[in-house]
Amino acid sequence: MTDTPARAIVLFAHGARDARWGQSLDALRAQIALRQPGVALRIAFLELQEPGLPQTLAALAGEGVNAVDIAPIFWSKGGHIVRDLPALVEAFAAGHPGVRVRVLPVLAELPGMHAFVAAAIATAIGAHGDAAGSA
Repeated sequence: MTDTPARAIVLFAHGARDARWGQSLDALRAQIALRQPGVALRIAFLELQEPGLPQTLAALAGEGVNAVDIAPIFWSKGGHIVRDLPALVEAFAAGHPGVRVRVLPVLAELPGMHAFVAAAIATAIGAHGDAAGSA
C-alpha cells in the first residue's frame, strides 16, 4: 500500500529570474494544504524557474497520482494560458492516458476574486491612511 495521494493540485506560475518571486507561492501552497488535506500539492513553472510543468506532471504520474488539477496562478487569460498551457497538458496526456488533468480557471475568473481584491485594496488604503498626493 502506498501513502501517495490519488489526487494532486499543481500551482502553475510563470516563473522569474529572481527565485524570491516564488516565495508567495509557498505561502499559497501552505494555505491550500490546510483546506485540502491528503492532496499532493506541487508548484511548477512555465519558464525561468524549476521545476517545469512537464517534469512535475511526470513525477506525479510516477508516484501513482491519477487526477491532477492545475491552478494557473495568472490573473487573466493570455498567450501562456490560451496556447502554452494547453500544449503542455496535451503533450503530457498523450503519454499518460491514465491520469486525468483538469485546468482550473485563472485567478480573475475564480468566484469572488474581484470582490476579494477590491476589499483588500480598500483595506490597504485604509491601513495606510489617505494616499492622495503620496507617491
